Order: sequence, then C-alpha cells, then structure tokens
Amino acid sequence: MALNYVWISFFLISFVVALVKLIFFHDYQIFQTIVNSTFEMSKTGAEISLGLVGLMTFWLGIMKIGEKGGMINIFAKIVGPFFSKIFPEVPKNHPALGSILMNFSANMLGLDNAATPLGLKAMKELQEINPDKDTASNAQIMFLVLNASSLVLIPTSIMAFRQTAGAADPSDIFIPCLLGTFFSTLVGLVVTSIYQRINLFQKTILIYLGSAIIFIGGLLFYFSTLPQDQLSIVSNVVGNVLLFSIIISFITLALFRKINVFETFIEGAKEGFEIAVKIIPYLVGILVAVGVLRGSGTLDFLVNGIGYIVGALGFDTRFVPALPVAFMKPLSGSGARGLMVELMNTTGADSFASRVACVIQGSTETTFYVLAIYFGSVSIKKTRHALPAALMAELAGVIAAIIVSYLFFG
Repeated sequence: MALNYVWISFFLISFVVALVKLIFFHDYQIFQTIVNSTFEMSKTGAEISLGLVGLMTFWLGIMKIGEKGGMINIFAKIVGPFFSKIFPEVPKNHPALGSILMNFSANMLGLDNAATPLGLKAMKELQEINPDKDTASNAQIMFLVLNASSLVLIPTSIMAFRQTAGAADPSDIFIPCLLGTFFSTLVGLVVTSIYQRINLFQKTILIYLGSAIIFIGGLLFYFSTLPQDQLSIVSNVVGNVLLFSIIISFITLALFRKINVFETFIEGAKEGFEIAVKIIPYLVGILVAVGVLRGSGTLDFLVNGIGYIVGALGFDTRFVPALPVAFMKPLSGSGARGLMVELMNTTGADSFASRVACVIQGSTETTFYVLAIYFGSVSIKKTRHALPAALMAELAGVIAAIIVSYLFFG
C-alpha cells in the first residue's frame, strides 16, 4: 500500500512541478521531456527484466542443485541460530535461510549479478511459507530491509570510477563507505526489529553480531593496508573464487548423494525464467515513475531548496551538490551513478562534494527498485512497514555518509 501511494505521488508531484515550470518559467519543452522519459524508462525496465532471464535461469538452476544435494541445508544450519531470532517465522533449517545467507554474502562481496537471483530465490521460498500471499510477511520484510540497506563491503566499482576521473587516491572512500554501510544496515535491523517486536539483546544475536563485527573489522584492517591497484585485484579474485567454489561444492555434494545434477539444474532453471518474466510490469512501473520525477526537474527544486535552508541556518553547504545522488539512489542505481560521475567530472574527483557523493553511493541502495523487483517476483501487493523501514535505513546511510565524509575529508 505504501508503494502505491509513493508511485502515485511521483506522478502528481511531477505534474505540478512541470506546470509551474511551464507557466512561470516558460519551459515549453518540459512535458515533452517527461513524456520522453516514460518511453525511455519503459524500455529500460523491460531490458533490465529480460537481461535477468539468463542470470535467473542459471543461478536458480544452481540453487536447485544445492537444495536437493543438501548444501543449502548445511548453510541454513550454520546461520540457523541467528536467523531463527531475526526470522522467527521461518522453520528451523528451512532452505530459505541458506538462500538468504548466500544473497547477503554475494551482496557483501559486490557480486550484484549473483545477488539478485539468489535474493529472488530466497523471496520465493519465504513466500511458500507466507500464510497471506498478497501481504508481505515479517520474514520477507526483514530480508528486504536488510537487503536494501546496502551490504557491500568492497565498493570496487566506485573506486574504479574515481580512478578513471583522476582521483589522487581512489580508495580513500573505502573505509567511509564501509562505515556508512554499517550504520545503514544496523538502523535497518533495529527499525525492523522494533516494528516486529524482536528483542535484539538476546545472547545469540549479540554473539553473532559481535563475531560479524570482529570479522568485518579484520577485513577492514587487511584491505586498508593494500594499495589501490592490489585492492581491486584481491577483492575481485577473492569474490569470484568464493563464488565459483560455491558452485563446485553444490555440484560435488549432489554427485556424492547420487542426484541427477543436470535434470535438477533444468528444474530450477525453469523457475528462474518464469520469475524474470513475471517482474517486468512491476519494474517498468517503478522506473517510469522515477523517470517522470527526474524529467520534471523535481529533484533540482528539492536540492536547491535544501541548499538555501542549510545556508540560511549558517551550516556548511559543501555537501549539498552531492544530494542529487542521495535522492536518486533509492530510485535508480544507474541514475545515481551517472550523477556521481557527472559531479566528479565537473568539480574534480577529489572535491569534497565528489567524495561525499561517492560515499553516499557506497552506503545506500536502490530501495524502490529492490521493493519492486523482490515483491513483484512473488506478487506481493501489501508491503506493510517494508518501505518506511527501508527508507529509514537509507536515510541513516545518507546521514552517516555525510558525517563520515566530514570526519575523513574535512
């Protein structure tokens, strides 16, 4: 329901802003720009969905092998004690727990191509135990909010863009991005737990979270000692070696248990094709609304207004030029990336605003895209508290990114 109101508001707000620009600023092309945006984003939404067909077909085939071979159950047992506390609705050792773990792992390693199919697989498995099929369950909301809180540990692509833009030290945003991601995910977990009345001070949760913090801290320390050229290579090699090792472990265990691997793969692959096609209308709908909002110039009005207020209050306004990235990121990942690159090209890769934009890009996620594609894949219509919880995590990521940027870059 919340997503419904947001979708409608995008069109209505864009219409009002366009009328203002037409009447008071004589922008006679504004409605043409908006209409062109609807065509462009409709095409983009369909292309993205169809582009997922191959990935979904392959990865859900692999997941089916892991499920029948028993490897998913092994993963589920590893995280079972922790996940049973934050996903109390999910039965012990349910395959969905393993899928959730693999999705989180792929996200943290920056393996987007693998993360989305794994996430859709997890959402489908959670839907199977959802008693109300058109309403998001607590488990589905917790999974989505954590997924939308930006779990990436290594912002390789952002560092690559900074290097291309001529940054003196492209990796200087590495630790700030990780800190921003940490606060975003933590707020997402806390807010959703409050909504769902989950006690986070349970011994099991504290042990797992403490272990995760120590592990992430160790990774942070290790990667912070590597020079930029080695950092990108090591992160890429580690991520892909782990990913392919998972594939091999799935196949090996299935062979050991005398499972017909190829037939099992085909069985799962068929599911992947069906899901990829099913999400097309949901994705097209949200992306068209995003295109209309951007084409109308609403984001420009919003940023200029915030800049005026911040300046009038006597605060530093150097971060304001980076705000379009913050506003665009929940709506469109590629749009936010384009704004980040444009800002680096116009103000320099090492300008304060550019660094803030990069940290925001690495600390936030495409919330509306995630909601549309994940809930759309299982035909969820009533999203309950998913959107407000995800947006609060997003806001925490933006605020943390700005504060951390001032701490690291002055």
